[in-house]
Amino acid sequence: MKIISCIAISLFLVFFTRSHTAFCQQSEDSTSFIASLAVKGFIDFYGEYNFNQPLSRINQLRNFDFRHNRPDLNLAEISLLLPPEPLGFRLDLNYGPKTIDWIHSTDPTSWEFLKYVQQLFINYKAPIGNGLTVDVGKFVTQHGAEVIETKDNWNYSRSLLFAWAIPYYHFGGRVGYTINAKVTANVYLVNGWNNVWENNRGKTLGLQGILTPHPKVVIVPNFMYGPEQPQNTSQKRFLFDIVTTISATDKLSLMFNYDYGMDRASTGEKVFWTGIGGYARYNLPPRWVITPRLEWFHDHDGFTTGQTQSLVELTLTGEFKIRDSLFSWVDDAFSGQIEVRFDRSNIAFFESNSGKKRSQITILVGLIYVFDK
Repeated sequence: MKIISCIAISLFLVFFTRSHTAFCQQSEDSTSFIASLAVKGFIDFYGEYNFNQPLSRINQLRNFDFRHNRPDLNLAEISLLLPPEPLGFRLDLNYGPKTIDWIHSTDPTSWEFLKYVQQLFINYKAPIGNGLTVDVGKFVTQHGAEVIETKDNWNYSRSLLFAWAIPYYHFGGRVGYTINAKVTANVYLVNGWNNVWENNRGKTLGLQGILTPHPKVVIVPNFMYGPEQPQNTSQKRFLFDIVTTISATDKLSLMFNYDYGMDRASTGEKVFWTGIGGYARYNLPPRWVITPRLEWFHDHDGFTTGQTQSLVELTLTGEFKIRDSLFSWVDDAFSGQIEVRFDRSNIAFFESNSGKKRSQITILVGLIYVFDK
């Protein structure tokens, strides 16, 4: 971990020193640097009502849409991106207390400011073949069909697979190479799941393929293997994740996600979790997109959710673009979402105002503003 950290810090210092020198000494280079630097961001609010009326006012098994009957900020983000020509970087800064605290709740680092840094890495594109890319730093996970940013997902709420089957982020290095138009391969060597500082002496290896067998079909298999338990390198965690996206028609897209994870408890006993999810996204021009999602998740040993249980989740999301002919900055920058979601467990797991229930139903309204330089 110390070696990776030193490499990352050194490369950042070299990169920013060179950029600063170019900025101060060469007007043309500085203009080019500023022109190449992309600035993006968004702010995301939501309000949600849980028909169980949980006394804690928290929705169980959710990621980021935690609050019941109380409008809240989900996340605000600003990103700086410089394309690797040949050296670049990416910095994503986040604010949203409930969200960032949750994402970093298991990180052993004492550096509190890191929870505001979702991603911070440099990337280098080596002139080898089609271009060999190397990234070093903190970056979001390669696993899953969904991401932390609501604006980049098909639904507003996160799936059970995103919330309980996969990690959020990693710290380390990754190398990628586009073999041809149909195959891209990536290799990861990281500290582990959701930790900037290492919590043991081991490292975690990740492998990813991005396969495009047909222009309308993308298949992304991922493997990850390594020790994840604190001060324990003998027990290894394994994760297999695959996402398939199909552009069925100009208006209809389909997506499928399967996960299988395995670890060993402190007693040495095997524990595992698995699940599958399906999505359909249908465009209703000019403003609406409708997305149903159905998934099943089985936490065989209660390793991820805290209870041995099987869960089914059904969500229907309607997204609409807000447009205004008088103010051009409004067009497509604002989007609203209306979502109804049903979760059911085979045990009485969900909190209500009168004890535990096997299910919960929520309705949500979200509003997102996106800006892009």
